[in-house]
Amino acid sequence: MQLVLASGNAGKLDELRTVLGDCGLQLRAQSEFAVGDVEETAPTFIENALIKARHAARATGMPALADDSGLCVDALGGAPGLYSARYGGGHADAQRNIERLLLEMRDLPDQRRGARFYCVLVLLRSADDPQPLIAEGEWFGRILRTPRGDGGFGYDPVFLDPVHGCSAAELDPAVKNSISHRGRALAVLKQRLEDFR
Repeated sequence: MQLVLASGNAGKLDELRTVLGDCGLQLRAQSEFAVGDVEETAPTFIENALIKARHAARATGMPALADDSGLCVDALGGAPGLYSARYGGGHADAQRNIERLLLEMRDLPDQRRGARFYCVLVLLRSADDPQPLIAEGEWFGRILRTPRGDGGFGYDPVFLDPVHGCSAAELDPAVKNSISHRGRALAVLKQRLEDFR
């Protein structure tokens, strides 16, 4: 089955293709169909994922998968949250996002640097699907004082996984895909795919 991914994020596309590759799903980026991003106007991750999935499904006529995710820092009242991709002022500029985050947290002691990545996946059979498949995942950790590692994308260099004692950017991709917020949401999605077909 072919699905259109309602995102232009190459890192997300790679992760999702890797994890879903054994499910008989062929994931294609919406950019392959000249579909651009839609404005995310809702106040929650789930609603924004639905907006993106409906937009991609309507534009392509294909089933669509959308991911909405972000980093939520306890001491910042859940920020950057919905605005994770544009926290530093430019859309998907990871370096600026990280710089702003570290600046805002510069005076916080380690015990107040708790954070979590959150991901919601929405899978639609069609743009008007009244019963979307929704899967969520969370990954708890804390924010480092300086970036570490060259892997991953987004906030990975400053997100410490407490179990492995390293940043998300230092993790082997297979390990990251099994423990991350997106990996956990994908595990739920894979379990429920039979309901979707």
